[in-house]
Amino acid sequence: MPEPAVVLKDVRKTYEQKKVKVEALRGVDLEVAPGEFVAITGASGSGKSTLLHLAGALDIPTSGTLTVLGETLSTMPDNQLAAFRRRKLGFVFQFFNLLPTLSAVENAALPLLLDGMPREEALTRGRGILERTGMGERLEHRPEELSGGQQQRVALARALVADPMILLADEPTGNLDSEAGARVLDLIEDARQRRGLTVLLVTHDPGVAKRADRVVRLRDGKVESIEARAS
Repeated sequence: MPEPAVVLKDVRKTYEQKKVKVEALRGVDLEVAPGEFVAITGASGSGKSTLLHLAGALDIPTSGTLTVLGETLSTMPDNQLAAFRRRKLGFVFQFFNLLPTLSAVENAALPLLLDGMPREEALTRGRGILERTGMGERLEHRPEELSGGQQQRVALARALVADPMILLADEPTGNLDSEAGARVLDLIEDARQRRGLTVLLVTHDPGVAKRADRVVRLRDGKVESIEARAS
């Protein structure tokens, strides 16, 4: 049996807001297999984004055990953690988060540039992945010149350009119409099939969740249910 891509054991996360403690996660147990597509759903405030941020090494648990690709991230020094995120994980967010002064290809190549890859090599890889997402004719366009769906495809290209092992997506279709959203999901599924990518995706949309292998529903910081997709 291959080692799980993500393992949470009794993971808890508590924030302090205006001297009031807020329990975002309250004892979550979850394993995600390599190559699996898991959708995380639940009402606002249920802990969905917190779980994703922990799995993506953007935050650390208050208590419990979290391992990602066999690494215990809470014990990793900050510089190693940053390199781990750049090289092993890809992120896609609801609001695209593209840099407005950069072209599409520069935005797509950004993780490689930040990791020290020579500029021309990074841009070549950025062009290649943008072409696979259908953005080959928009390489030099800046974000303001692109539609929402096109911006999200650039964001997805940026997430995949370093060939990560895990893709973490937070409401990636939330700002898109149904057609553009479906195309982004198709691109994610294509990347998963071709690369063996593990996908953790937060969504409030039941139609999006149906495309996952399993749906994890959170409620008040706990796992309420886990459902496998009907074959």
